[in-house]
Amino acid sequence: MQEKKLFLLDAYALIYRSYYAFIKNPRINSKGINTSAIFGFINTLEDVLKKENPSHIAVGFDPQGPTFRHEAYVQYKAQREETPEVIRYSVPIIKDIIKAYRIPILEVSGFEADDVIGTLAKLAEKEGYDTYMMTPDKDYGQLVSEHIFMYKPRFGGGDFDILGVPEVKARYAIQEPEQVIDLLGLMGDSSDNIPGCPGVGEKTAAKLISEFGNIENLLANTDKLKGALKEKIENNAEQIRFSKFLATIKTDVPVIFDEKSLQRDPVDKEQLRKIFEELEFRALSDRILGGNVPEKKLTTVAQQGSLFDMSPSVSSVPVPETGSISDMIADIHTTPHAYHLVDSEEAMWDLAALLGCSPAFAFDTETTGVDPMNVDLVGISFALKEGEAYYVPVPESRSEAERVVSIFRSALENSSSLKIGQNIKYDYIVLRNYGITVKGNFFDTMVAHYLLQPEQRHNMDYLADVLLHYKTVDIESLIGPKGKKQQCMRNVPITQICEYAAEDADVTLKLKNVLEPMLKKEGLDKLFYEIEMPLVRVLAEMEITGVNVDKVALQSSSVVLSGQIEKLEKEIYELAGMEFNVSSARQVGEVLFERLKIDEKAKKTKTGQYSTTEDILEKLRSKHPIVGKILELRSIRKLLSTYINALPELINPRTGKIHTSFNQTITATGRLSSSNPNLQNIPIRDEVGKEIRRAFVPDEGSLFFSADYSQIELRIMADLSGDEHMIEAFTSGADIHAATAAKIYKLPIDEVSKDMRRKAKTANFGIIYGISVFGLAERLNIPRSESKQLIEGYFESYPHVKEYMEKSIEIARKNGYVETICGRKRMLPDINSHNSVVRGYAERNAINAPIQGSAADIIKIAMIRIFNRFEKENLKTKMILQVHDELNFNVPENELERVRNIVREEMENAWTLKVPLIADSGVGNNWLEAH
Repeated sequence: MQEKKLFLLDAYALIYRSYYAFIKNPRINSKGINTSAIFGFINTLEDVLKKENPSHIAVGFDPQGPTFRHEAYVQYKAQREETPEVIRYSVPIIKDIIKAYRIPILEVSGFEADDVIGTLAKLAEKEGYDTYMMTPDKDYGQLVSEHIFMYKPRFGGGDFDILGVPEVKARYAIQEPEQVIDLLGLMGDSSDNIPGCPGVGEKTAAKLISEFGNIENLLANTDKLKGALKEKIENNAEQIRFSKFLATIKTDVPVIFDEKSLQRDPVDKEQLRKIFEELEFRALSDRILGGNVPEKKLTTVAQQGSLFDMSPSVSSVPVPETGSISDMIADIHTTPHAYHLVDSEEAMWDLAALLGCSPAFAFDTETTGVDPMNVDLVGISFALKEGEAYYVPVPESRSEAERVVSIFRSALENSSSLKIGQNIKYDYIVLRNYGITVKGNFFDTMVAHYLLQPEQRHNMDYLADVLLHYKTVDIESLIGPKGKKQQCMRNVPITQICEYAAEDADVTLKLKNVLEPMLKKEGLDKLFYEIEMPLVRVLAEMEITGVNVDKVALQSSSVVLSGQIEKLEKEIYELAGMEFNVSSARQVGEVLFERLKIDEKAKKTKTGQYSTTEDILEKLRSKHPIVGKILELRSIRKLLSTYINALPELINPRTGKIHTSFNQTITATGRLSSSNPNLQNIPIRDEVGKEIRRAFVPDEGSLFFSADYSQIELRIMADLSGDEHMIEAFTSGADIHAATAAKIYKLPIDEVSKDMRRKAKTANFGIIYGISVFGLAERLNIPRSESKQLIEGYFESYPHVKEYMEKSIEIARKNGYVETICGRKRMLPDINSHNSVVRGYAERNAINAPIQGSAADIIKIAMIRIFNRFEKENLKTKMILQVHDELNFNVPENELERVRNIVREEMENAWTLKVPLIADSGVGNNWLEAH
């Protein structure tokens, strides 16, 4: 018999949590709808159902209109921002989803979800149930008992903490969970605008409750208090009583415990699937509900057949018995199609001839893995017209595979035909390793969609679903773990690979035909064809070239850094007066805030432990020398594991080099990112970062050459704002940070101190990112009054910068997006939000995106021009790395001066601004020496 386990979910708390978890990277579907809150809530619900398998479940919502608390206290929750529009839109949909799950919704007029959940929890306890209240809200701690638990989502993760009586007592340093009410009555609750007693925080409140038991006894015995605390308590007695009333979760709401209605029932799959399809939750739908599966038309091109005379009489590939992969794939397709298996050499030559005379075709490679530099080719698929595609299997023998691939050389290397692909860079690299250099213009459907909707997903399954209303064959779920390219592809029957691979080419062609007019309509075609598509080849060749890493230098650095870690640990132990696990955030917090007491107002995370994030510790650096040591130790450990020890594992055994992947469709701003390794996060100035750069070396007989744009974002700000003072500072060749300091502090430039310049530099770059008075004060560790004067002085010095910022926000509000100098768009759907937090984030992006995105446009143009110059002038120099505004090259010694001139010329003339673009450069025997 299943145990009686009731789960009660606090809907709004979980919805808000889901929404803000995606705030920096929202899930936007093809209709432009932000589905973050809905998606997050469904995932949370699914986690509970799968992990806990409750026998009974319900979801509590706050009702519309005021509750009894609002009627008693008009300021209750009055300080809260207006509900974000996304959440208002999402709630009715979430309710429909809950109904499709056949889970009851709890909503009682005049009472909050807390009260309804609290009442049901107590009623369920009497009926022998264990009840789990799922919420991140600390107020629920007062309800916890032997059979009632808090089921609390962990901050920043997908796991949960279960808080029973011992955990609540330990978390709040109280004797009974009910005392949470007294604690809140004394300390107040800013999130609900419960006033509490002014000047009494959590520690003091816990101490008072521990001594007096509850608020009533405390107020009856204030004569036992002394000094200022006695005065505070007595002067605020009524407010304390009223705060306790507001903080008390009612357990007598007029509801009944209907065991049958709370029983978990099977979901309404049909209704749920319909909602998921409307929301474009395809992967989620397949995971939760399973896929739907259409008979396919699959033919083989026999040796006696010809592609130029293909008839229905061509023999069909036998379909395996029921229960095979084929049955699982059956009925996926929603449009008629004919996919052909090209498995004879004669038919391959026929297909190659057909491709060779075609002005455009789509193609896709099937491989044994996800790393294009370290995979074997399984087959290639082609499509020339919609609904028809061909799959060419490739033998496992390398020599035989190269012979088969070479049949298609003339077609793939035809400079006159357009090559269409989904993530075509991958296919380009794979084929280059088989001796084929794909030529001609490219159309990458993934990149096209990225330009149209930078913050959406761009994988083929998603694009096919939302743009073509077409469900592709999901062979990954049948053959192994996530990822399109799997080693076990070799073990899949040829008929299944053919169906899967040919469809990829077919769908890619269809996507191109949908996306091409959309690019033109949105004015993105020039950006696409003149920058992003030529860049594909540049990035592919950079990845193929790779970069050398000195393993001996890395091993030496590893030994040195490990020694530094040991030394730092000993110093930390001495400063702490005890040994502890410095890797444990909990133990670090206890040492810093309980033992050393370096911050009386230390914040705790939602799990009850002290927060010791990097941002928090940076603010406390000046409070105690141990803080700086802990930060240094963390930095070294992170870089040691991420780079020093990890880089040798990334060396390709075939080439002996590291081949980082440059990602063209990840960042919403247009900047490139990199992975395996991520080069963008290597610190520039600290010693460990220098050690990492020292390990990147050129080929034998070559030099490492590095060129970096000087202050490109500030120069773009000067151009976009048209501010005469900033333009004059750049055109005169002055130090922009010293010039800014001179204007802010109204001094001659030669009287500007290093500290003044440092503050002006922080302001210069901070303004680009919409930094606030508070943010600048924290970053510079200065009073807010000084920060305010600094920002006001900045805008007084550069008045048109302020105008540019206001104009950018105005344009975003009008259009819903902002643009770069090349027309790249950053969508800002929250720019008109009534919630100031949400709107503020969009406003900062409105200011920054045109600047950061324009910098991305410019360096991409420079990369293409440099690459073409090297090719045109037959240079052996190779571009090998791109990091932020920096380009790195492997240069044979005899080409150094020519390369230096080419790189400087192309970087500085990539775009004409109102101020000069300057590229600084350096050369050396490794990256560190060159940069």
